[in-house]
Amino acid sequence: MTKLTDLTIAGALAGLKKKDFTAIELVDAHIKAAEDARHLNCFITETFDAARAQAKESHDRYTKGASLPLDGIPIAMKDLFCTEGVQTTAASAILKGFKPPYESTVSGKMKADGTITIGKANLDEFAMGSSNTTSHYGNVINPWKRIGDNKDLVPGGSSGGSAAAVAARISMGATGTDTGGSIRQPAAFCGIAGIKPTYGRCSRFGIVAFASSLDQPGPFARNTEDCALLLQSMAGYDPKDSTSVNKAVPDYAKAIGGSLKGLRVGVPKEYRVEGTSPEILQLWEKGVQMMKDAGAEIVEVSLPHTKYALHAYYVVAPAECSSNLARYDGVRFGARVEGENLTDTYEKTRQAGFGAEVRRRILIGTYVLSAGYYDAYYNKARRVRKLIWNDFIEAYKKCDILLTPTAPTPAFAIGENTSDPVTMYLNDVFTIPASMAGMPGMSIPVGLSSDGLPLGLQLIGKPFDEETMFRAAFALEQAAKFTAVPQNIVGKAA
Repeated sequence: MTKLTDLTIAGALAGLKKKDFTAIELVDAHIKAAEDARHLNCFITETFDAARAQAKESHDRYTKGASLPLDGIPIAMKDLFCTEGVQTTAASAILKGFKPPYESTVSGKMKADGTITIGKANLDEFAMGSSNTTSHYGNVINPWKRIGDNKDLVPGGSSGGSAAAVAARISMGATGTDTGGSIRQPAAFCGIAGIKPTYGRCSRFGIVAFASSLDQPGPFARNTEDCALLLQSMAGYDPKDSTSVNKAVPDYAKAIGGSLKGLRVGVPKEYRVEGTSPEILQLWEKGVQMMKDAGAEIVEVSLPHTKYALHAYYVVAPAECSSNLARYDGVRFGARVEGENLTDTYEKTRQAGFGAEVRRRILIGTYVLSAGYYDAYYNKARRVRKLIWNDFIEAYKKCDILLTPTAPTPAFAIGENTSDPVTMYLNDVFTIPASMAGMPGMSIPVGLSSDGLPLGLQLIGKPFDEETMFRAAFALEQAAKFTAVPQNIVGKAA
């Protein structure tokens, strides 16, 4: 029998219903894998005891024939989602020990569908980063290695702990949040699938905010079908979130396997960005041919304002972060460092609680929102954002979906690109435009680099048309036949 940790979510659900194994055995196998892989530092908080108790409840439901849609499936929960009574840190010292008295809507919906969280996944502090090296609790290590090189690699960010946990067979799926690429880029670096749904598709209630007009939760899994199953559970209207869209959630799994005949796949000419690995450009061309072979029509499109997306994002996102992080003052919750007076307490608390990258973004955001620069920077960035959105709408008059690279390079070694913040920001050059426009995007593993690292391609869909994206992603997945497994995991597949 296939190892329990190598099963897909769909495969595990089928096995549980046939009583090939129990939810208790499934969860125990993944807890054992997590214990064996602690060197990857995927979790900030382990919730093994609670997971074992929930597995027993799940087993009872299967015994009674009353199982839930995702009953018994072990997942990792990004430590940005508030979980009632369980420490939620956002990977920051300022929230160490904070146990929310409420549950985020997404984690609550998934729990109600039977998923079992085995740990709160590590991330870049407050989701600010592209490498998962800014966490107060230490960097996450990618389970992949370069051929002939033993250097530890980054898993991507900010949702690096979630992506690494899925890739390393610690969890069957995971939650992430994507602000400028924080699901898609880690998925590409770790050789798994990850989707950022349309902005407003999933509730942000109970998720620690970074940039409110950009943040959107979504799932990681090892294939397209599993992502569809997880998104089905996560998505839906929530009156507690003013940005949640009251729109029916289709059955995403039913979209899997449909023909691509007649589908128009757009290839944006502006995505041939300087500095992109030649291997990734070759893979992109191969992906275009795969889609063509599957019956799709290939159309060249233009997104002329793409070149401004990165610049505008790094005005809008820090501005919103500056506003959102003002709540961490040492008074209401989280860490507190006493000062001589209230202002001194604020300053000392934030100095001790925030890491360097968070402080950098707060300073940038405060600057662009200041009276003398608000129009010159923030308002101008908002206007550029509208132009980026218009580009996508115009492109979708010619095509149904876009195919692009996910990241400009494969995973890099820890410390390799982190000395220059601007170089780090360029990791999101392909993912940020869709985020600025609120479009859904998904990364699929399609091949390996010459040094044995996974490479991903990105599909960008029309607003609230995740179904077409899943259909195209499944076809790409079937054509690519990506079966490679990370070297740095215990009990890896043969």
